[in-house]
Amino acid sequence: MKKLLDNVKHWLKHYFRKENRQTAIATVLVVAVAIVGAGYYFFKHDGGKANLSVLKFWEAGDQKIAENAVKYINDNGLASSEVVLEGHERESGVIKIKIKIGETEYDSYITRDGKYLFPTALEMKTSEEENSENSTATTSASSCEDLTKSDKPELDVYVVAACPYGLQIQRALAQAVSEVPELANYIKVRYIGSVSGNTITSMHGDEEAQENLRQICIRQEQPAKYWSYVSCHIKAGDSTGCLKSVGVNTSTLSACMSDASKGVAYAKEDFDLADKYSVQGSPTLMLGDSNVDESGFGGRSADAIKKIVCCASNSEPSFCSQTLETSSAAVSYSETYSGSGSSNNSASCGE
Repeated sequence: MKKLLDNVKHWLKHYFRKENRQTAIATVLVVAVAIVGAGYYFFKHDGGKANLSVLKFWEAGDQKIAENAVKYINDNGLASSEVVLEGHERESGVIKIKIKIGETEYDSYITRDGKYLFPTALEMKTSEEENSENSTATTSASSCEDLTKSDKPELDVYVVAACPYGLQIQRALAQAVSEVPELANYIKVRYIGSVSGNTITSMHGDEEAQENLRQICIRQEQPAKYWSYVSCHIKAGDSTGCLKSVGVNTSTLSACMSDASKGVAYAKEDFDLADKYSVQGSPTLMLGDSNVDESGFGGRSADAIKKIVCCASNSEPSFCSQTLETSSAAVSYSETYSGSGSSNNSASCGE
């Protein structure tokens, strides 16, 4: 029995010292059962001399049981450094304890009678439950009647900076804001990508990822310059020239792009929302939980953007009576609003 306990301690030491917790769940559960079996045997058959204080549950409330569990781990050297109890609560019929080892926090579990200590637990979920937690169901809207109305709707338009069709929708958006500046209050351009460490990535490579980040930082920290910069960038992709001609504060911009707590954090907010709504293509238009099909409102034109905002408004703003540019915006970089490929209102860049 002593050998069994020694083996159990070896496994628990391995578990608690391995921060990435790659130890197989099944192995941990077997170890937990072995601890209880061995401990209970010694307690019953060795006159209670075995140092298994976690089993002394009859006098303990939840706090005492949690303290006993931590004491047991520390007394038996099962962690690489001292374990500190951070808190406890009842959950799903057991006591969940939050412990801290060094700078890392872990959740472990004890049965409410104090008998069983589980270093970890595997929550059994169906694939449907996991999918529902990671995404939000969206509806498709292709007409005014399909849109949910609100007092001040926000049209979120997801793009990547080097996608020809993302540039097309940005051109339509910029034209709409140029004709009706108030529309800027109803529109937000968001970006698609992911974060790896403190670096953002994009579907067309690092150059696009950096341009996404550049535009995100301008949008967040120098919003008065955003549409002017976009209107310049969509012409030829000359980031350096556009920053200068528009008057963007490059020191502020550089600080944002190099500080993960700013630029990357701003970008992650966009990326998380894109994941939430299962956004895959550039461009994708979202109004609340509705995926908006712009072709139902006139395509990728300034007037179509206005129509979407007006259709989603409880009380139509005064600009809704105006007719904006109705022709489709040019695809890719273009010095003019209309141009080659302007009739393509359904294509997108997909991941």
